[in-house]
Amino acid sequence: MTDTSNTRRADSEAQDPGQSPLLRLMRYIPLIAPVLLWAVPCWVLLYTGQHWPLPVSLTGTALFVLGLCGMPLAMVRGHGRRQQDRAAIVGDTLLGTSWVLFTWSVLLGVLLRPALAVSGVGDGQDRARTVTWAVLGTAAVLLGWGYAEARRVPRVRRLDVRLPRLGAGLDGIRVALITDTHYGPLDRARWSARVCETVNSLEADLVCHTGDIADGTAERRRAQALPLGTVRATHARVYVTGNHEYYTEAQGWVDLMDELGWEPLRNRHLLLERGGDTLVVAGVDDVTAESSGLAGHRTDLAGALAGADPDLPVLLLAHQPKFVDRAAAGGIDLQLSGHTHGGQIWPFHHLVRIDQPALAGLSRHGARTLLYTSRGTGFWGPPFRVFAPSEITLLVLRSPQLTAAP
Repeated sequence: MTDTSNTRRADSEAQDPGQSPLLRLMRYIPLIAPVLLWAVPCWVLLYTGQHWPLPVSLTGTALFVLGLCGMPLAMVRGHGRRQQDRAAIVGDTLLGTSWVLFTWSVLLGVLLRPALAVSGVGDGQDRARTVTWAVLGTAAVLLGWGYAEARRVPRVRRLDVRLPRLGAGLDGIRVALITDTHYGPLDRARWSARVCETVNSLEADLVCHTGDIADGTAERRRAQALPLGTVRATHARVYVTGNHEYYTEAQGWVDLMDELGWEPLRNRHLLLERGGDTLVVAGVDDVTAESSGLAGHRTDLAGALAGADPDLPVLLLAHQPKFVDRAAAGGIDLQLSGHTHGGQIWPFHHLVRIDQPALAGLSRHGARTLLYTSRGTGFWGPPFRVFAPSEITLLVLRSPQLTAAP
């Protein structure tokens, strides 16, 4: 017989996160991160040799303490059970502000201060105050610019994509991609309408939305999403779910997109035919679908391609770039994704790269599969985009059977 007591003890030890210092630390990140985001700038700007007058030090410290206490409280009220949009706006704005201040406090504190010392600029107090003003000035400029970048209608990014298996009759097919619109606490109904006008100006054959439509339920964000019903395409408008749909009521978004005339490609495909040639356009639920517990929602590439001729080229919609491993194993020709936002606020892209194989743009995976990762059309959370501009993408598919574009 098996020693069940030893088995239970071994299992508990294997599952105990306390066995790993890294896992133990990860449990406290939600508590540690806000403290670091506010404490590090406070220390660098006020207490590293500046010798500010006491009222300045006290006022500055009070502002940082207010940010440290106010940010998590606003985030909980805004994104927790109460879902208060005004609180969410405050919390998101404080999060973005603290991230920018933290980043440039570290960078300029480490790089500028020694450079000033080597150059013989002033004494210790002069150099410390120079760093302070440099950090504040840089942060102010980046936050102002980043806010304008986040709120503007994205520029159109155009590129040709050569697919070796694409038939000559499909050469020049125009595919417009929007993704990660993230309609949320800030009312962006007018912005949404202008985005849709821009998409219509592209005269696309196929328009795709690869998920993360909004933060909130379809009922709550309906007014912002309604302009999507005005989007025009010669052949089809298709949509797949993103991970943020599964934070609220994913089926509500699927139903609303269907109501607006979009085809939700939930583990299924349709055929785009032109000039005697055919392209398979498939889509899968986001990889978080199954863990959401929502009945009928899961990622199923085999189901998405069921019944399709394996000799035909396949365009796949999958919200997260990391699905490309499965797409490459399945012989997909081109996967369209979003999710990364291009990092949204530099240098957050370094953390995104830990989780995703691509940050933005076109990349090759395996022998056949191309992946296009959009930086996203909207923004999530903090209303800033710093060195990660949003985009509406127009991909023109090209066939190798033609030597020149029509």
